[in-house]
Amino acid sequence: MFGKLDFITDKYKELAEKCSDPEIIANQPVWQKNAKEMGEMEPIVKKYDEYKKVKEEIASTKELINEAGDDDEMKELAKEELGELEAKVEPLEEELKVLLLPKDPNDDKNVILEIRAGTGGEEAALFGADLLRMYQMYAERRGWKTEIIEINDTGLGGVKEAVMLVKGKGAYSRLKYESGAHRVQRVPETESSGRIHTSAATVAVLPEIDDVEIDVDPNDVRVDVYRASGNGGQCVNTTDSAVRLTHIPTGLVVTCQDEKSQIKNKAKAFKVLNSRLYDLKMQEQNDKLSAERKSQVGTGDRSERIRTYNFPQGRISDHRTGTTIYKLENFLNGDMDEIIDGLITNDQAEKMKNF
Repeated sequence: MFGKLDFITDKYKELAEKCSDPEIIANQPVWQKNAKEMGEMEPIVKKYDEYKKVKEEIASTKELINEAGDDDEMKELAKEELGELEAKVEPLEEELKVLLLPKDPNDDKNVILEIRAGTGGEEAALFGADLLRMYQMYAERRGWKTEIIEINDTGLGGVKEAVMLVKGKGAYSRLKYESGAHRVQRVPETESSGRIHTSAATVAVLPEIDDVEIDVDPNDVRVDVYRASGNGGQCVNTTDSAVRLTHIPTGLVVTCQDEKSQIKNKAKAFKVLNSRLYDLKMQEQNDKLSAERKSQVGTGDRSERIRTYNFPQGRISDHRTGTTIYKLENFLNGDMDEIIDGLITNDQAEKMKNF
């Protein structure tokens, strides 16, 4: 581990020298590449500097104890300080291990978040609307921007299907744990006898993929245009602005009618298609990995129930970490960090086993 840390420190210093070179500064693409690489290394370098400083202070404190001679008071003070310093070593080493864990290359990307109502009819659609609002409010708390790409709502305020773009630093790194089946237990508004119903909705979280990352042959995509419409078939506009893309080899279908411009709708639809194709490719790769190498969190298996929202008891239960909190209303208002932080910690612990 320390050999790797020394290598990263040397590389960081080398990049810092390059970034101050006038020739490199003049070449903005190269300078930006070096600066980005430095930014990724900086947290590791700073933490390693902190670790080395503590180790140096431990060594000098031990020398002080040896040189104190008969000065018992000095020895006692030095030993007390030594104990405090040594207590910092193990936590710093653990932090360094976490910083050295392989990074998900998609963590800093924007997110294509898809919600689909499952079993439960209109109640499932209402739950889908609750989830959409929850993610919008969570994004707002994190300072991210959201944009609805496609939505299929019901007349009673439910959402059968929604596709939303979430833009912001680290969006994928936190939202990726939301992929899976979400279950709700509550008394529907339409239930006169007061019986608790169980409904479900699925969430898919895909990284927004640049066109260059997925090579889509235009001949493999059928593009259909049609007039956008709202609830009950009411015409939203009088031009063929809505776009439907069909990827013939996989059968994937993407529609977008959010914009009044056909060109903008087509561009958005291709973004979603690229992300879905990338996700499909990653799913195929994950399926080839042995079960023991799969992290307990983020396996990508969307058929797995990941969380239950129990309204009568006001609780949220995450089935991957075994965490239960009694803050349902706050959670649905976007206060999700307690659960997500636990998922991240759990994920890191799984990866640490193979460190």
